[in-house]
Amino acid sequence: MRKTLQYKGNFDHRMSQKIPQTVRDRVIKLRQTIEKHRYNYHVLDKQDISDTALDSLKDELKKLEEEYPELITSDSPTQRVAGQAKDELVKFTHTIPQWSLNDAFSEQDMLDFDAKVKRFLKLSETEDVEYVCELKIDGLKIVLYYEKGVLVRGVTRGDGVVGEDVTHNVRTIESVPLSLEKPVDIVVEGEVWMNKKQFEKLNAERKKTGEPLFANPRNIAAGSIRQLDPKIASARKLDTFIYDIDQSSVEIPDTQDSELSLLQKSGFKVNPHFRRCPTISDVIVYWKEWQKKAPKQDYLIDGVVVKVNSRTLQERLGYTGKSPRFAIAFKFPAEQVTTVVEDIVLQVGRTGVVTPVAHLRPVLVAGSTVSRATLHNEDEIKRLDVRIGDTVILQKAGDVIPDIVSVLTELRTGKEKPYVFPKKVSGCGGDGSIERVPGQVAYRCVSNDSFDQLKRKFYYFVSKKAFDMDGLGPKIIDVLLDEGLIGTFDDIFTLKRGDVLALPRFAEKSVDNLLASIEKARTVSLTRFLISLSITHVGEETADDIAEHFGTIEKVRKASVAEVESIEGVGPVVAKSLVDFFADKESQKLVDRLLTQVRVMPVTVANKKSLPFSGKTFVLTGTLETMSRDEAKQKIKINGGSVSGSVSKNTAYVVTGENPGSKLTEAEKLGVPVLTEKQFLAML
Repeated sequence: MRKTLQYKGNFDHRMSQKIPQTVRDRVIKLRQTIEKHRYNYHVLDKQDISDTALDSLKDELKKLEEEYPELITSDSPTQRVAGQAKDELVKFTHTIPQWSLNDAFSEQDMLDFDAKVKRFLKLSETEDVEYVCELKIDGLKIVLYYEKGVLVRGVTRGDGVVGEDVTHNVRTIESVPLSLEKPVDIVVEGEVWMNKKQFEKLNAERKKTGEPLFANPRNIAAGSIRQLDPKIASARKLDTFIYDIDQSSVEIPDTQDSELSLLQKSGFKVNPHFRRCPTISDVIVYWKEWQKKAPKQDYLIDGVVVKVNSRTLQERLGYTGKSPRFAIAFKFPAEQVTTVVEDIVLQVGRTGVVTPVAHLRPVLVAGSTVSRATLHNEDEIKRLDVRIGDTVILQKAGDVIPDIVSVLTELRTGKEKPYVFPKKVSGCGGDGSIERVPGQVAYRCVSNDSFDQLKRKFYYFVSKKAFDMDGLGPKIIDVLLDEGLIGTFDDIFTLKRGDVLALPRFAEKSVDNLLASIEKARTVSLTRFLISLSITHVGEETADDIAEHFGTIEKVRKASVAEVESIEGVGPVVAKSLVDFFADKESQKLVDRLLTQVRVMPVTVANKKSLPFSGKTFVLTGTLETMSRDEAKQKIKINGGSVSGSVSKNTAYVVTGENPGSKLTEAEKLGVPVLTEKQFLAML
């Protein structure tokens, strides 16, 4: 039995001396009663009084608080929809990193996961690990922060480090307790979702008013929680399931199933269908069982989350660079549908690579309408033997891009047309000629100056990955290019109000917003600056490695091929491409002009001085047993160190795995300390 709720709001007694004691007592009782029925209905799925009766209690409380505003506290039930719409969502750095889970798609994937867990824990193949299975709700992850038992912040996952503060919307969700029974400091994770009935009702209303229909409940949940106006979120009747405790001022239970039970007793809504599974075979049975049950639930389920039950074992297993080793998302089989290939067209990319794209008869798969699927390259087209007019099986697994799995050749009529790569593509520059990249399966434009490429490079330059110019989308870029207002990247920063105001569809407000967005983008990190230049072979991770290694744009511009190639993970092709770019006269002029308009922030190392590996350079050689090279590299960087691809007298340590190469010999020759993987793990 749940204990009587104790209201913890702090009235300002200096201001409330004139408030009758009976009124103060009544407000406390009303809040306790409303909270009790909120808990029974949303957490225990038990309704003791009617909705209208509960609304009557809320109305009485609201009127008392209107008469005595000094009694209003942030955790009052009346404050679920409070305040004005926000101008923008504020960024918030999570106190605990929000990891993403690796995925499993088959029984074999799960057997491999179980074997890997046992290997890491040094268990025999015959020993069993106990797991807990929870339904993977298809919604939006949310992190809730409570201080002394009162909700103070709700934050989206974001990139795992920084999320968006959506407290104003989280407070509107009835299943989220505004205050807890005990005055604990606690951080919990969960999922925000919309039930299918509410989704259908909302779409029916939009259909009547002629508004576009929403694609699926998950999209609405995500969009609603990120609205600036809390009244919109409140009207959409969102719900939650909470499944994990990140931090707590009281002891966290030593098993995952006990943790879920504690969350429910604390007032949170927990999905009731979790199950303790003594073996991996029991996990697979649960997964198969819920493949059949999932469609019957009133919320979207796209798989099962499997976690090692013991918290002690979880801590021993730890994390890789991005995911916990003790948990995995066991996805349901990818949804597959059939559709028709209406055409195959060549898309010219920003680096001149030409990619075949299948234009499909629009079809609904995994909750969203799809009309495009990449065919990757000429070899993939031949492997699938896909032709224009073919009926194909389309698959969408998780959040990945839709993929053509196979062709239903038995449905061919004889009118289907095989696709042959042309010698010229209109989207390329010069005479449109294309050529196969030596040693690769890709085709590219012979001339690299086409207008289509130029547009795509501009789209990428202003995108979130690069300069992040909010509001400067493809349509606006197209207009600015068509009108000749921009021709090179730096032109964007020289635009004036009068230049843009005369263009079609531009009002004063939209022009001001555009210029404000450009102004805000004048300060950029070195990584983003490198990404924005669309240098062939230099992607996000490579740009980050280069930025961290050289620190400033000036050093990057002067780097030699050998210096770039010395960076771990950067090969000769990438190194030559980077150096060639900055050696090109036109590229030099472009960068010079850009640097008169923007400030490229150097990579700061001041905060690394106190870290254990600060100033130490590591070299990795051989195959590591417990982690990949990338994971080891990430751990070294997190601890302030750097990783090099070659051994020198400045190398602090060489870490060796199985079958080490010549780097070990070089280390021994130079007298550089050599660490085994076990010694390296001990240092970590």
